[in-house]
Amino acid sequence: MPAEEISWWNFNIPHEERTKECPDFLVGSSEKDMRLIGKWDADHESLTWDEVKELISTNRIDLFRRKPSDLRCYRNYVHNLKNEYGSVLYHIQHNLLQWPDLTPQGAPFTFTCPGDVKVTYNDWPYGIDSHIVHLVVWTKFRFEEDSENGDLTPKARKQIEDYVDGNFRSRIDADHVIWFKNWKSLKSVHAVEHFHVMLYDPDMAFVAEITGGHVQAYDVAQGAGCTTAIPQKDPAY
Repeated sequence: MPAEEISWWNFNIPHEERTKECPDFLVGSSEKDMRLIGKWDADHESLTWDEVKELISTNRIDLFRRKPSDLRCYRNYVHNLKNEYGSVLYHIQHNLLQWPDLTPQGAPFTFTCPGDVKVTYNDWPYGIDSHIVHLVVWTKFRFEEDSENGDLTPKARKQIEDYVDGNFRSRIDADHVIWFKNWKSLKSVHAVEHFHVMLYDPDMAFVAEITGGHVQAYDVAQGAGCTTAIPQKDPAY
């Protein structure tokens, strides 16, 4: 008897929940997302800390991938955010960061004002070793970029290095800290400046302190079956 042919959007879904038509939240998916979602979780191998460091040091951050079912769940989450708030930006600015505006109070291109910076978990982490904590550092100010390739200028890279040294490597093993900033073409959120910090097996009390107790949307969504976990609108807005 031939094996059942499964549509790419039905992978990792219980048989009774599979659909003949592509769900609305996956319509228009890129070919890359279609390929990834149309794979079995069992075939996914999480990246080790050494592999993560290699991708970042060689600037191959385009090779980071989410587990297939996590990517499917993430696309559903983003779809619902857009329906609820009109844009992901609204949620990021007003619910996650709780910033009434994005005007920096400190000097341009600097970390001089604490109110211009906030650290959170990456709400939807990549398929990486569970000992790795993936954080995002959001800033109201932007970093200088090379106009040719959109990568950071040496001055901007040093600014971030100094910040990471002072706020992360000074608190935990320096070898357990690495950071990267997405190229323009890889950013999922363009309007709020940010870069990523990954920590290997950190003290979780430190993580709770630096993130202000933020809880990943991923964790909330897993408990809600990935379909209904939409952040509530901050009443101040």
